[in-house]
Amino acid sequence: MKEKVMDQLQRFSKAMFIPVLILPIAGILIAVGNLFTNAKLLEFLPFLDNPVTKGFGTILSGSLVSILNNLGLIFCVGLAAGLANKKKYEAGFTALLGFLVFINAMNKFMTLTGILFTGESLRGTGQAMVMGVQILDMGVFLGIILGIVTAMVHNRFCETEFKNAFQIYGGSRFVFIVLIPVTVLLAVLLTYVWPFVQMGITSLGVFINQSGNFGIFIYGALERLLIPTGLHHLVYTPFLYTSLGGAATIGGEVFEGARNIYYAEIADPAIDILSKSVIWDARGISKMFGLMGACLAMYHTARPENRNKIKAILIPAAFTSFIAGVTEPIEFSFMFVAPVLFVVHAGLSGLSMVVLNILNVRAIGPNGFLDFLLFNVPLGIHKTGWPMYIVTGLGFFVIYYVIFRVLITKLNLKTLGRETEGMEMKLHTKAEYKEKMASEKEGKLGKDGEDVDAALIVKALGGAGNIEKVDNCFTRLRLIITNPDLVQEDILKNDTGANGVMKKGNNVQVIYGLKVTAVRKAVDEELGNNENS
Repeated sequence: MKEKVMDQLQRFSKAMFIPVLILPIAGILIAVGNLFTNAKLLEFLPFLDNPVTKGFGTILSGSLVSILNNLGLIFCVGLAAGLANKKKYEAGFTALLGFLVFINAMNKFMTLTGILFTGESLRGTGQAMVMGVQILDMGVFLGIILGIVTAMVHNRFCETEFKNAFQIYGGSRFVFIVLIPVTVLLAVLLTYVWPFVQMGITSLGVFINQSGNFGIFIYGALERLLIPTGLHHLVYTPFLYTSLGGAATIGGEVFEGARNIYYAEIADPAIDILSKSVIWDARGISKMFGLMGACLAMYHTARPENRNKIKAILIPAAFTSFIAGVTEPIEFSFMFVAPVLFVVHAGLSGLSMVVLNILNVRAIGPNGFLDFLLFNVPLGIHKTGWPMYIVTGLGFFVIYYVIFRVLITKLNLKTLGRETEGMEMKLHTKAEYKEKMASEKEGKLGKDGEDVDAALIVKALGGAGNIEKVDNCFTRLRLIITNPDLVQEDILKNDTGANGVMKKGNNVQVIYGLKVTAVRKAVDEELGNNENS
């Protein structure tokens, strides 16, 4: 039962990537639009002070803010598509229809029962306008609930077919037919239930806010500790997109969630300084600085004869973490051989966020240095205090280095370069990987020129007959395996370039980093899975 629940949570976690990974793109483009309207930048580059470029910036940032006002719809469609077993595009379209039915059904029912507020301002009433329709303010939870419900109905009825005159009502059409009464009943039920949920969410937010720095520490540490389960973004997503991360009125509109708030503040030149809620998206400090210190400590504590080798391993991994915020290649290099280091890493990650909060730093730092520059530099030092973010990060670079070095040497931990004779390292250089791939008789060329030996990967997973389902998220190949005991972890890690392998019941995750899309495509071709939709 426990394993089944974990499998479902991991599946939900993966599906959340569809809407979650799109939203930062909107945020970056809002920041780019702000570049063309930033007063200080226009003083420094006067040629940008013209109606064309300023108008472009205003349109770009202003239009993308509309995404923040429709997060419920975005999560509804994205989750439905992500959780659908097949016909994903049809599931997404059906979710859109279900969303429209829901908001109008709730509005009509609230009108009939006299619950609908009729005053001028909805602030403090627990109600909000969603796509021009007044309903209970459910925020992003509305999209999550409807996305899950739509996916469940879709998976149950999407292959239902009829004969003769009723044939036209089969498949996705029948899914929508079933979804209509389900959605209407759900709208009626949530009209009575959701106010109590709102009270609970508000109470939780108050508790976290009243916990102050302790709450921030737990948040930052837990977000890292859940990396092995793949559920870590379930910790931060509610804080970024719901009232748990705060609420603010900007330009006459109410925004909930840390990320929604600072996106809106970026686009509003009247805002002098970002809200304190931005701390919930300062998670990148350990990615940009802390893990760099950890890498340096692992390099200095490696055996002298191995240092050149692990330098070639750690530098690309460290660079990826610093620039893009992808930390798994580093974390998985010590997570299993020295779990105490991973616990310390999680604690230091939470502590670094606490320090930023104490110093009143308002810089945006969710991922890597590239995002950090794009978000913060155009906004100016006063609005974000971004130089202090870097100073704090450099301090934690030193702290990570000292603590990791002391623990590795005092506890004789077998991190990279300190393995006993005959042990293979978990990470390998690109040159070594290509050399091993060239030595194999059969290999396939993946996307963007990355060597992917799909035949070997499938074989190491126990063969095609042992693989029930193939999927992937941002860095991991996620599979459902019939017999996990047939999975050969050593081959996956040593011969296919995997950074790590995790098994939880029939759910297996193979960590490939940013090239996972190419790996997924090659494995699908090897298995004959030509339809991913």
